[in-house]
Amino acid sequence: MSRVGTSLSISFFLLALVFVAEVSGSKNVRPYRPAGAEGSVPMEECPAKCDIRCSATSHKKPCNFFCNYCCKRCLCVPSGTIANKEECPCYNNLKTNEGKPKCP
Repeated sequence: MSRVGTSLSISFFLLALVFVAEVSGSKNVRPYRPAGAEGSVPMEECPAKCDIRCSATSHKKPCNFFCNYCCKRCLCVPSGTIANKEECPCYNNLKTNEGKPKCP
């Protein structure tokens, strides 16, 4: 390999290294997570997701309180108004001191 070829290879390698460092250092890039997956709900979207989750209950205030608590801990809210907790294992596994589910 000639000096020019070696020089170009090293330059390309360094350029690629700088690019990777720039991309990985970006703070605005959010990793892709499918909807409903653990960690897929940004904290600011918790109240809206919990309003949907608690829309069918007659106990909206406690439902929303605990749903928001769980959402902020897990960054996930199961779809629908009841069930589907398997979509969010963290949400599903939070329990009260008595061992009952904490999250609606």
